[in-house]
Amino acid sequence: MFGRFAPALYVLGVLITGFGFLMMVPLAISWLTADGAHGAYDEAVLITILSGLLLSFFIGRQQREMRVRESFLLVALIWAILPAFGALPLYLHIDELTWTDAYFEAVSGLTATGATVLSGLDHLPVSINFWRTFMHWVGGLGVVVLAVAILPLLGFGGRGMLKAETPGPMKDSKITPRITETAKGLWVVYVILTAACGISLYSVGMEPWDAMMHAFSVMGLGGFSSKDASVGHFASLDIELVVIFFALLAGINFSTHFLAFSQRSLRAYLADIEAHYFLGILALSILALSIYLWPEAIYPDFPTTLRYVAFHSVSLATSLGFATTDYAQWPLFGQLWILFLGSFVACSGSAGGGIKMMRAVVLYKQVSRELTRAMHPRGLQTVRFGETVIPDHVLHAILGFMFIYVVSIVVMTLLMVATRLDIITAFSAVVACLNNTGPGLNLVGPASTYAVLSDLQTWVCTWAMLLGRLEIFTLLVLLTPGFWRR
Repeated sequence: MFGRFAPALYVLGVLITGFGFLMMVPLAISWLTADGAHGAYDEAVLITILSGLLLSFFIGRQQREMRVRESFLLVALIWAILPAFGALPLYLHIDELTWTDAYFEAVSGLTATGATVLSGLDHLPVSINFWRTFMHWVGGLGVVVLAVAILPLLGFGGRGMLKAETPGPMKDSKITPRITETAKGLWVVYVILTAACGISLYSVGMEPWDAMMHAFSVMGLGGFSSKDASVGHFASLDIELVVIFFALLAGINFSTHFLAFSQRSLRAYLADIEAHYFLGILALSILALSIYLWPEAIYPDFPTTLRYVAFHSVSLATSLGFATTDYAQWPLFGQLWILFLGSFVACSGSAGGGIKMMRAVVLYKQVSRELTRAMHPRGLQTVRFGETVIPDHVLHAILGFMFIYVVSIVVMTLLMVATRLDIITAFSAVVACLNNTGPGLNLVGPASTYAVLSDLQTWVCTWAMLLGRLEIFTLLVLLTPGFWRR
């Protein structure tokens, strides 16, 4: 069996080795700041690099191109195994942290979910908080996209890997002739926007380390903070506005940013129909929720209500997951609505989670077509996204995805409830993790952490995060007998 998947395992070994070298960044920070965590990084770096080198050495360099099955396996292994190494510095340094919680934290980091089991963040070593948010940044646009950029150097093409990670309706579109150039272009834009976000946060009052770490979280749409009170710690409207602006940018398809940068024009944004829906639904939700909450007198006046509603609507809809106040004080409808936004608002090709806006719009138009067919059965109706006619096989794929998405929520929620967890906590934890949003409601709300969950409940949420990051099919296909059949 190992021979069949040798190309995937060899590349996995190389990527684990590279991940170990990435871990040297927080190791250097630990030495620089003398925060006392360097011992944990010494061990973690050694274990990670040796593991990667041994795997790639014993498998041996492969000359043939990876097939589709191997691409799916490699993508799943990257997201399942890299967090095990990412968890090592946390597990080795934080005495009271169990392996289950350390792995959960690392999965949450690399999948850019932001659900945390840690408290006392203000007192953690700088390098530990840096590593948590740095995993967001690496995972935000995708470890796999980064791997695609270096695969040709190893003798492999990256097309199959990118398709395995992005099984959406537009997965065959390319923005440059070579997929490697596409990956490199996306990362260049990603780095530029991250630097701009960090500089902006610093200019409005954040300390340099905090600005850097929060920039990683914002552009990765993760949600880890170096403060227990998240962005609310800073009590700054200017900081909140910067976070909102860059979270909106991160929620838009990075291909659109790439085109805008390369063409030096804003026309790419005007031509992006999905971004119009994204911004329009967010604007309507913010206005409607502000009007709904204002009479509740939770906040002293309408501008203050608008401020907090806007921040949390954008934060949860994009799956960023930052908080500035405990929105558990809102009526349940308001809490559920912003949690629901995180299920579909982020654009495809963005760092956000959920089913993505494109799928949601296509599903809405498919329902409209079926209603029209009921009245005019002989009429010829097509589903369009902008000027593009969506073929039936894409519609069927989206419907299948939605079915599995809903079934996953139901099954995992029932599992959580079976462990004696209340329904609101169980449902919101599953939805928040599957959509890579981070905070849920009730026991796992913005004022709490996932540390309240048992080990079994934590593993259910861990599985949900991996399912959500890999858009369900990529992970589930490995569980089918046909995948392992020769």
